[in-house]
Amino acid sequence: MVDLSHTPRILVFAGSRRKDSFNKQLAQLCAERIDALGGTASFIDLGDFPLPLYDGDLEAGSGLPDNALALRERLSQHHGLLIASPEYNGFITPLLKNTIDWLTRPHEGESGLALFEGKFAAVVSASPGGLGGLRSLALIRQLLNNIGVTVLPDQLAVSNAGDAFSEGRLTDTRQQAKLDGVCQRLVGTLEKLRN
Repeated sequence: MVDLSHTPRILVFAGSRRKDSFNKQLAQLCAERIDALGGTASFIDLGDFPLPLYDGDLEAGSGLPDNALALRERLSQHHGLLIASPEYNGFITPLLKNTIDWLTRPHEGESGLALFEGKFAAVVSASPGGLGGLRSLALIRQLLNNIGVTVLPDQLAVSNAGDAFSEGRLTDTRQQAKLDGVCQRLVGTLEKLRN
């Protein structure tokens, strides 16, 4: 369990492995804003932690994959999560679902859900479409709630993402302000818990 007496530590990632993913850009921007707003963000790329498709027989025969163990260790060192969730056909990505499936498996006698106990999260999305990935946010909220994570009500869905980013910021000042609000709410909530 993480000691909440320290600066809020937030693990930030996107549910995409694509090099030029809009959600990866959004996640990196969130990490920068979290750091600027008094938290400590750790951005990770799920592409650096490839995992096989979850299979109970594989788990029974080989245990958790090394990358699942590495991700568990990373997550255990953080108070909260910020996830940028792409939308594939109205749903979260298979990568994001599969990663969470592996992370929620029991390990060394500990429930997989224990890793998520007491964690808080914020969710954002970006999409070339007009809804900005909004449908995926409802689903990632449901999934995180199911595993015991408290998901904050603030969120951001960036539409027309192909034109939304410039020089490491969102071009729409209202969206940038909303992103800052999401990050500030997460940092502030974790700071209150620390005190």
